[in-house]
Amino acid sequence: MTVSGQTLTKIQLLARLIQTGYQSNVVDATLDKLIVMERTRLEGEAESLAKQLRPFEQRYQLSSAEFYRRFRAGKMGDDADMFEWSAFYQMWLSVQERLEALRPER
Repeated sequence: MTVSGQTLTKIQLLARLIQTGYQSNVVDATLDKLIVMERTRLEGEAESLAKQLRPFEQRYQLSSAEFYRRFRAGKMGDDADMFEWSAFYQMWLSVQERLEALRPER
């Protein structure tokens, strides 16, 4: 079993325990801290990727979102810069997706 599979199994065990009515301030505080730590790590990663995107945006006078739309439509060519920019932007999007998953539901 992979690490992520093991983690999911552990989370499911805790969920089952909590569904039985179990309550623990320690578990709540630990989960809160883990979420905050992961959110902080992802925010740092997002900022690092944003810094890597800025030179491309400045050089080509285009936002990364607009570049990516055009790139996927085949309108930006196939220079190494375009593929590198695309890779950084895809990584940034992936981090944004993970950050969104950590936002509390409303």
